[in-house]
Amino acid sequence: MKRITNEVQNIVDDMLQGYYFEHKDRVDYDSEHHIIYRKDLGDIGQNVVLLSGGGSGHEPAHFGYVGDGMLSIAVSGTIFTSPTPEQILAAIHKVDKSQRILMIVKNFKADVDNFLTAESIATKEGRSVDHIIVNDDVSIENDATFNKRRRGVAGTVFVHKIVGAAATEGYSLHELKEIGTSVVSHLHTLGVALTPAHNPFQKEPSFTLEDHEVYFGVGIHGEEGYRKETFDSSEKIAIELMNKLKSIYRWKKGDKFAFLINGLGSTPLMEQYIFANDIRRLIQLEGIDARFFKVGSHLTSLDMKGITLSLLKLEDPNWEKWLKADVRVSNW
Repeated sequence: MKRITNEVQNIVDDMLQGYYFEHKDRVDYDSEHHIIYRKDLGDIGQNVVLLSGGGSGHEPAHFGYVGDGMLSIAVSGTIFTSPTPEQILAAIHKVDKSQRILMIVKNFKADVDNFLTAESIATKEGRSVDHIIVNDDVSIENDATFNKRRRGVAGTVFVHKIVGAAATEGYSLHELKEIGTSVVSHLHTLGVALTPAHNPFQKEPSFTLEDHEVYFGVGIHGEEGYRKETFDSSEKIAIELMNKLKSIYRWKKGDKFAFLINGLGSTPLMEQYIFANDIRRLIQLEGIDARFFKVGSHLTSLDMKGITLSLLKLEDPNWEKWLKADVRVSNW
């Protein structure tokens, strides 16, 4: 596959250096540990610093959300690979020891293990660090077990936004963790792929699709989904995803929701908005109240053409307020 890259081993640093060059008026870059962080980190005027990250290949997540109103620090691993405990600890050490840190972690084993290892070390150093684990993916393993996969996927961006906005209002570490945990419990995501993801460090993708096929329930690292079927239309995909989410929420007319439609990396904005229009019609048919609606490529999977749909049931009116709050980041 042709890519606009140089040496593959430098792909993450080249990307982050380019991002830093564009945004160096408001962020700094630690090239040794692949950390993007707010230039004003020591003077942000809030009780808690928010830290997140994960493997590269999901851009603009997570460094695109560093700035006033969202994250303070983002740390990037290699392609589809969690940052190491050493990288995460280096990110924690950017923060003054007197400040509290809340980490937002996607629910993949390596991410959870590495972030919690770094948290344990930092706690022993006398730092105040806690975490939220996001597990919004409700795709199933297969039609036999129906076990939910519970991975952390695109809904993570809603957690960044809501908790980030709350942090600017001075909430404590304990309160922010409670807010984030409550958001996660009402947040669900499902997706579909038209093409697989490609990790440049691997020769083959983890699954294949025929030209006429789509794959429901795929993961953001190219993990296999729960069902392949012949592609028909955007409308049919929208119906499949909405019906699956309806079976989880069992919503009633008038229930309030926030929607995130997320392109998976190679999906043109035209197609994202066509899908958004299909969701709009289904919202009207269902009689639910879409209080917040966001479309774009927010947490992607390198080279994958596809789309995800995240719904957040707005159980707290503050969540809507915080989703709509002004923010100064490059990719919201």
